[in-house]
Amino acid sequence: MLSKQQLYPLISLGKAFKHSSPELETICRRAEMANHWFSQDQIRYALTSWSHLLTEENLTKWLDKYSYSKRNTTQKKVGLITAGNIPLVGLHDLISILLSGHKTLVKLSTDDSVLMQFCINYMFNNGLPEHSIEVVSRLENFDAVIATGSNNTNRYFEYYFAKVPHLLRKNRTSIAVLTGNETKEQLNGLGEDIFRYYGLGCRNVAKLYIPKGYNPATFFEAIFDYGFLMEHNKYMNNHDYYRAIYLLNQEQFLDNNFVILKKEKQLHSPISIVYYEEYEQLEEVALQINQIRNNLQCVVGQTGKISGEIPFGTTQQPALWDYADGVDTMEFLRSI
Repeated sequence: MLSKQQLYPLISLGKAFKHSSPELETICRRAEMANHWFSQDQIRYALTSWSHLLTEENLTKWLDKYSYSKRNTTQKKVGLITAGNIPLVGLHDLISILLSGHKTLVKLSTDDSVLMQFCINYMFNNGLPEHSIEVVSRLENFDAVIATGSNNTNRYFEYYFAKVPHLLRKNRTSIAVLTGNETKEQLNGLGEDIFRYYGLGCRNVAKLYIPKGYNPATFFEAIFDYGFLMEHNKYMNNHDYYRAIYLLNQEQFLDNNFVILKKEKQLHSPISIVYYEEYEQLEEVALQINQIRNNLQCVVGQTGKISGEIPFGTTQQPALWDYADGVDTMEFLRSI
């Protein structure tokens, strides 16, 4: 097990997120200026979430699963290409590499470079050896790679990184299964699963499975609180664009002025759109979900008939040991 001294840079970062400072306030404003999807509310949510994760108790619980007496003690250079769709989305990979004892060569996404660079500098200032992380514009001379990108980008990753151990992540999305018996509170929690970070994350619900005859007004009424989305220009530009397209094409859809429900077989919906599919038997949905598991990050619902389903309102609350794509990052890093 790592000592408290070795965990201190991470613990101190968590405390910095919990107790704001003038420096952090400035960083948050700079982050929003660099990426208008990073509103202050969304940044604050991300910082608060990380402040709860980066505690000695949580870090110890996470790392206790791994036998450090058997770990590969040879330090490797691990290349890291981060995504930038939501605030600090690359932080988990970064700290995983650090805690595995390897050096990180990190190519930061321009969409999230302000917050990520703050985290790196803060850890340096609180005891992390500066040789542990090197921010680079191009990955070179690495022993392994962790990279996150679109399905299209991933094809290039597979080609370029074929000769080294690699952990490559593609586009995934999340779904929710409704029975029609959900409470208003549960459906309001579903709104959190859909709209947090404006729907830009792989843990955001992009599609609903609803029973045949379900009344959409029940859903729209429960998510009324999320009408503040109408104040965000980039989000509403998406809404208005797709609404115009659907009208021109005379396609059927349901709209409450800030989110559109559209019947579609596809999984990945655009921002401000939620696809839905009707079903008659839950067993049919369970079978279909098992066939598309590799495309899913989270399955939300409380049907009791679908494996791995999580409660409404919890998709954006992963623990440190809830790995993206279900691939154990720490085990990958121990194996290289």
